[in-house]
Amino acid sequence: MNFLNSPYLLFIFSLVLLSLSAQIGYLLQNKARRLTEEDRDDLGLVLNATLTLLALLIGFSFSMAVSRYDVRKNYEEAEANAIGTEYIRTDLLPPDEAAKVRGLLRSYLDQRLLFYTTTDPNQIARINAETSQLQKELWSAVKPGTKMQPTAVFALLVSGMNDVLNSQGYTQAAWWNRIPTGAWTLMAVIAIGSSILIGYHGRRRLLFLIVPLGVSLAFFLIADIDSPRRGAIRVVPQNLLSLSQSLAP
Repeated sequence: MNFLNSPYLLFIFSLVLLSLSAQIGYLLQNKARRLTEEDRDDLGLVLNATLTLLALLIGFSFSMAVSRYDVRKNYEEAEANAIGTEYIRTDLLPPDEAAKVRGLLRSYLDQRLLFYTTTDPNQIARINAETSQLQKELWSAVKPGTKMQPTAVFALLVSGMNDVLNSQGYTQAAWWNRIPTGAWTLMAVIAIGSSILIGYHGRRRLLFLIVPLGVSLAFFLIADIDSPRRGAIRVVPQNLLSLSQSLAP
């Protein structure tokens, strides 16, 4: 199971793992020789440096997740603008062809809304297949007019349809653009090492839960923002919903 796609499971897993790491550090402290105050000062220096490095990595990762979330929101707006603009430009077509393209655009818009709101992988595969088929039909619907009347007006229509198709590709690329697994691995290794050092340096076992809890919450927030389909923070297709309501026959 990929915990990065399930922020709640990631929170539980990281909290348990980091808490156990702190307890392991505490057990190592009991089995080792008793630490002198000088040893504790040196260990505290290493612990502070490790926690600072972990905080920096968490901060950078949070910034990366937020920037990717903003990109997904921007592309949702761009998709709505592209579809709405092309819908208006269908007035340039003959009435029968315009009605056909408008119907295809409304069906295409419905699939795009499902793409943003569906979480079932099987349904997502079906939505992608339907979207691909509608894209072929939309392109086929405007292509003959440009061959028969290669004017600037029809070039504008084709350009708008090209924007509709490209915007879907940009959106899909933005949803695939996630925080690298290597960054998560590095944060996890440093977090585990920090927890072990906390347990080895600490004296009260109750305090061992504070840092693991804080780090687990930070991991949860980053994964929640970075995960397009799971968690509490998701891109709501407000622009596409508004466009769908305005285009309702």
